[in-house]
Amino acid sequence: MATDTDLVEQFLDTVWSEQGLSDNTLSSYRSDLLSFVKWGQVHDKSIMKADWQDLLKFLDSFENASPRSRARRLTSLRRLYKYLIREASIDEDPTSRLKSPRAGRSLPKSLTEEEVDALLEAPSIESTLGLRDKAMIEVLYATGLRVSELVNLTLQEINLQHGVVRITGKGDKERIVPMGEEAVEWVERYIRESRQIILKGVRSEALIPARQGKAMGRHAFWHRIKQLTIKAGIGKSISPHTLRHAFATHLLNHGADLRVVQMLLGHRDISTTQIYTHVAQARLQSLHAEHHPRG
Repeated sequence: MATDTDLVEQFLDTVWSEQGLSDNTLSSYRSDLLSFVKWGQVHDKSIMKADWQDLLKFLDSFENASPRSRARRLTSLRRLYKYLIREASIDEDPTSRLKSPRAGRSLPKSLTEEEVDALLEAPSIESTLGLRDKAMIEVLYATGLRVSELVNLTLQEINLQHGVVRITGKGDKERIVPMGEEAVEWVERYIRESRQIILKGVRSEALIPARQGKAMGRHAFWHRIKQLTIKAGIGKSISPHTLRHAFATHLLNHGADLRVVQMLLGHRDISTTQIYTHVAQARLQSLHAEHHPRG
């Protein structure tokens, strides 16, 4: 008989094969659902036997959880029980009586154009790894890629002659994103002067290889960005998506069409992109207040 852990893994395998969810989304589902399995083992409640009150107790066990975290865990549970209903494993969905908390939509943390300039100047381009870092953040800011998309880029997916990258994003959706002349020049220099030194003779298709030619991991990349942020003197707390947010916000600040930004970011729904208009408007209001004689 399958254990609750087996049941979670079967569910994850199914949603991955049917919907092509990203590794990050699957990892989030796995973490939430396995924590529910662990809670159930302590309280003698299995996935198949738990009712809505049990789920509520599980959600309430995270005393200091934000509404957003609680909503995410509830979403994971809903996806699991929807799957079990579809498979005729259970007759009633215990999540149907639970309401999602209002998490609200926080504005994404971004950087000013001056702060981005400082970050782009932070790498020491005289060193092999510094030149690699410079190329990485130039591409990230020029394209608005997700960190996972950047580190998984291959040489075949980047066309320096035409100045574009071909990205396979969430749900295996492909998009073409222009890089701009500056990013192209730094990538060309990185490939010419640094990449082979980093590889030490190992063959690799990864644009940004680590040891043994494997693609650099997200966490390793993020560690480098945090170090460069400190070096640049940026005092803000930033996230792996900060340069992506800056890319979108600065495009809108300079008059880009929202639909174009949506396409470049790879958002399925324009409502996801619209949050950046609030950031842009806040920036405009700040500039107005600072510079207008009656601001």
